[in-house]
Amino acid sequence: MDSLGEEELAQMVRDYWESDQSIAPLSVRTSKLRPKKSQSSLQDILLEAKDIETQVLDKALMYVRGMGEPSSLKKWVVKRLQMDGFEASLCKTSWVSAFGHKVFHFTGDYEYIDVMIMDKNISNKATRLIVDMDFRSQFELARPTQTYKELINTLPSVFVGTEERLDKVISLLCSAAKESLKEKGLHVPPWRKAKYMQSKWLSNNCKKVSIVPNPELSMDASEEKNSTTCCPSIF
Repeated sequence: MDSLGEEELAQMVRDYWESDQSIAPLSVRTSKLRPKKSQSSLQDILLEAKDIETQVLDKALMYVRGMGEPSSLKKWVVKRLQMDGFEASLCKTSWVSAFGHKVFHFTGDYEYIDVMIMDKNISNKATRLIVDMDFRSQFELARPTQTYKELINTLPSVFVGTEERLDKVISLLCSAAKESLKEKGLHVPPWRKAKYMQSKWLSNNCKKVSIVPNPELSMDASEEKNSTTCCPSIF
């Protein structure tokens, strides 16, 4: 019998943690979240978007509207942003995780887009925007409470925002996920915690990959420049 691959083993661990019934006290299993307050807080964070964030979001949505599901969606969006004058890059983060008291080790990795916006009023001052084309799915749970479902539905599928605003979303959603899992009598696995989720977008172990903006290339035939180390995260 072939040995399990690293990713298969990792998925088995995830399935166990998120499906196993715990012996949480009845008071925990029957506790109620405050959905209106959580949704209101999340909406407030999302509404903090500045004009440039809204502009980049509108561009990203325009690029993919009616495009279907190209295999290199992120590269395609990076190319289009560059062609429109933005300093956009594909970012790849990676990290090592240990679960079950360090019994299971495997690496995590993630890809997203970042856009550096230079402040015209302050020389050498840049704001880093995180662009995630599949944001909502990163917070989905297998067996969510109705409260958590309603909160997730508030999230946009495509997110554009600063590191500070993203961190606020992560903290709120991870706290809500913890309550949802406990209410269902489930364990809270490490990969549902804020520190793990932050590693996806805010890890220091990050490389930027610039995509050559050649309009004559097909969506799936992007050429990559040399990778560079991503700018240090503020976290």
